[in-house]
Amino acid sequence: MKVSVVICTYSGEMYEHFREAVESVLDQTYDDTEVVVVVDGTNTVYDRVTDDYGDDERVVTHCNSENVGLLRSRNTGAKLADGNVVAFMDDDAVADEHWVEELVQIYERDDVESVGGKMTPLWVAGKPAFLPEAFYWLVGVTHRGFGDEGQVRNTFGSNISFRRDVFLELDGFDPNIGGRKGDRNLQGGETELAARLRSEFGGAVYYNPAAKVGHKVFEYRTEPGWLLRRAFWQGYSKRAMEVLVDDPGDEETAFLGQILFRFVPDRLRNAVAGPSLAEAQKFVMLVALTACVGFGYLYGFRKWR
Repeated sequence: MKVSVVICTYSGEMYEHFREAVESVLDQTYDDTEVVVVVDGTNTVYDRVTDDYGDDERVVTHCNSENVGLLRSRNTGAKLADGNVVAFMDDDAVADEHWVEELVQIYERDDVESVGGKMTPLWVAGKPAFLPEAFYWLVGVTHRGFGDEGQVRNTFGSNISFRRDVFLELDGFDPNIGGRKGDRNLQGGETELAARLRSEFGGAVYYNPAAKVGHKVFEYRTEPGWLLRRAFWQGYSKRAMEVLVDDPGDEETAFLGQILFRFVPDRLRNAVAGPSLAEAQKFVMLVALTACVGFGYLYGFRKWR
């Protein structure tokens, strides 16, 4: 079983991070792996890619004629791929050396169409003491309460894979998600695709926490203001998915219940039983982020009916 890993990039400022992402895939313990690089309309970046990887038979390179966005670029990468499985990883991520091997194990032992894994944090500027683990999803990291191995609605877009024939039959990601009606704050490409997978194939994404990809969390993503804005627009996107997706699942409702009835009380008890600045900050941030998600959802409710 051959696995094609699609990595999209476009910014020269990200090039060294992109190279680390590519090298992490080329260093996998699973040999039958190729990397498909799609440069989104930046010729200077593409020139560097061809200089570094143009002679490597394990790497397929392509440059879009113009900037078309991440989801269209991923779809292009899947069409160029030669593998039985197409996996997706971002240019600011680093795959564990056993990542592809762990994905393949699930495909070989189970009749599944999609497999995803766990995102782990790579704190570039240090771990913020005030950020509660329940909201790691805001920075693209698998959060506390996500669940155990088994079927899930979807995993993060930087650690998700599909049987290539199934992905192509579904026409890949909907490129309008994230840009629908000029709405650049709308997120949810993986959610929408996973919903179509359930609808048309009756399948689900299988979550294997042993299939790990590290996500670099840059300093700006640990600033309270950025996190609060991110939480608001994530709440907005969750409401939009309820309208745009036929079967969005009930993960959000279940997770909100965990926050309100498990995580908040736990943080409050910790803050009272062993008072510390870090615990107090986490409790305040947990409440604030939950409120921002709620406000974003209500804002989205006005627009997405």
